Amino acid sequence: MNLLIISLLLGLSSALDFSKVKLGLQHKCGDCQPQQVHIAFGEKVNDIVVTWSTFDDTLESIVEYGEGIMDRQATGSSKLFVDGGWLKRRQYIHTVTLRDLKFNTSYVYHVGSVYGWSDEFWFRTVPAGEAWPVRAALYGDMGSANAQSLSYLQEEAQRGHFDMILHVGDFAYDMDSSNARVGDEFMRQVEPLAAMVPYMTCPGNHEEKYNFSNYAARFSMPGRDSSLFYSFDVGPVHFVSISTEVYYFTQYGLKLISNQYDWLREDLDKANLPENRSKRPWIVLFGHRPMYCNDRFDRDCQREYTRFGLHGMWAIEPLLKEYGVDLVIWAHDHLYERSFPLYDNKVYNGSTEHPYVNPGAPVHIITGSAGCKEGHAHFQKDPAAWSAFRSSDYGYTRLVAHNKTHIYMEQVNVEQKGEVIDSLWLIKNQHKPYDIK
Repeated sequence: MNLLIISLLLGLSSALDFSKVKLGLQHKCGDCQPQQVHIAFGEKVNDIVVTWSTFDDTLESIVEYGEGIMDRQATGSSKLFVDGGWLKRRQYIHTVTLRDLKFNTSYVYHVGSVYGWSDEFWFRTVPAGEAWPVRAALYGDMGSANAQSLSYLQEEAQRGHFDMILHVGDFAYDMDSSNARVGDEFMRQVEPLAAMVPYMTCPGNHEEKYNFSNYAARFSMPGRDSSLFYSFDVGPVHFVSISTEVYYFTQYGLKLISNQYDWLREDLDKANLPENRSKRPWIVLFGHRPMYCNDRFDRDCQREYTRFGLHGMWAIEPLLKEYGVDLVIWAHDHLYERSFPLYDNKVYNGSTEHPYVNPGAPVHIITGSAGCKEGHAHFQKDPAAWSAFRSSDYGYTRLVAHNKTHIYMEQVNVEQKGEVIDSLWLIKNQHKPYDIK
């Protein structure tokens, strides 16, 4: 009898051990709670890429999601990221793609594993096709300290005001600081915003440390070379993200500049095929350092590398003319500045009364005033003639591409409790290369 009881107990113990192995519970996971959750568009806008971090290996990466109830599951993978600081802090960055979602549909989701789950979040996919107004928030240079615009952005995102975010470089100040703890803190701070709205990015100069490794590891953008450049289509707009930093940190290789330049020309050429430009006529390019500015202390505008290239090669401004880029978004300077239609330092207004109606050159916007520990920038005493509006107050930019002919933009001043201090309608009946001699 005793032998039978012992045998049964041993059998039960083995079954429990097998169950633990099956569930992964024998794997020690002291810090496996998901954090820093954020989403982005995938290769298609109804593919949503979900990214998050854990500080121990969970052995699995799961998103449970659905319409109203989380009745579906998708799995992905994680990669070990080791920061370049002296502590060599480690974290596992998880990526799961939710594919072929229904358009214009709200989904709830959480992320995690058998070791723990995140809070529940929600997002709404964009409508299908091109005939709908795209709503975006645009800004750069937002740090974990003095992030003046963050609460306004979070409120708007949670009220469903945005279809996407463009963060135009410079995150956290800096993501590598304090052995990447500042980066972790920043990603936790933006989670209530970035876990609900696709958070599309490009690198800035403050991401350079350890060859941009914090930026490249933490963000999941579409495309093979997404840590440098990529493009995506939303509604009537073709968005193009580039790295201006390849022109300034040449220690990482001139090949990066030529690769990006060749890709950009090919991408813009494809966007200008009649069947593509007729569907998505607006081309909006964004990168961190501006081609033009009136910042008193910004020497990069004097160097003008992205305008003229390096060694007489890889100049980007001529591509804006050749392929009829409509709107160019920059940051870097901690201010807001709107240009008149501008090419080669000359103004090409559509008409005296309405400079932004069928303009003869791209319009440039600098929106780098979201808030960071470096504070405000300062304008030159005598701004250039191309400068249409300037403000050094903290804030961010809203963009609405209403249809194939009308884009509306406005600047939100958070120092004046969300007051709109500047706006413009960009109206074009035709989208084509500019007739500039």
